[in-house]
Amino acid sequence: MLETPFCGGVSLEKHLHEFFLHRAIDLALQNVQENGGPFGAVISRNNQIIAEGVNRVTSSHDPTAHAEVMAIRKACHSLQTFELRDCILYSSCEPCPMCLGAIYWARIPTVYFAADRKDAASIHFDDEFIYREVQLDPANRTLPFIQLPLVNSLQPFMNWSKKVDRTHY
Repeated sequence: MLETPFCGGVSLEKHLHEFFLHRAIDLALQNVQENGGPFGAVISRNNQIIAEGVNRVTSSHDPTAHAEVMAIRKACHSLQTFELRDCILYSSCEPCPMCLGAIYWARIPTVYFAADRKDAASIHFDDEFIYREVQLDPANRTLPFIQLPLVNSLQPFMNWSKKVDRTHY
């Protein structure tokens, strides 16, 4: 169990959420000092940290290496599962659309964040255009998204649906 000081008048649960969120912010601050992006994330389960992540986009040459995604990868690896239904994610900033998708796919039920997307946009981390693009039909997006149906396009889905020993996710 994590050692955290109790503040009078504040519930222990609220204090734990603040403790984990402060940890995410501390990770982001440390990452900035190490020339990384200003983002940190923590995943807890049963009031214990099970994974942490920081933005590694530039250092790993990976545009998907956001703090939340890195923490989700570590948590899933550590727990040997692809679902984090009994976990909480804490992020130094409101998750971007990609991270939001990863959070939903990991089935994390609760997310706490400190700064919001407007705060991120004010320092040129603006994801508003992605939020708008996601809502559009593929043919109407800024980038060309061209469906090219092939004879066997649906074969992977058909094979999957017939597979009796498949793992649902």
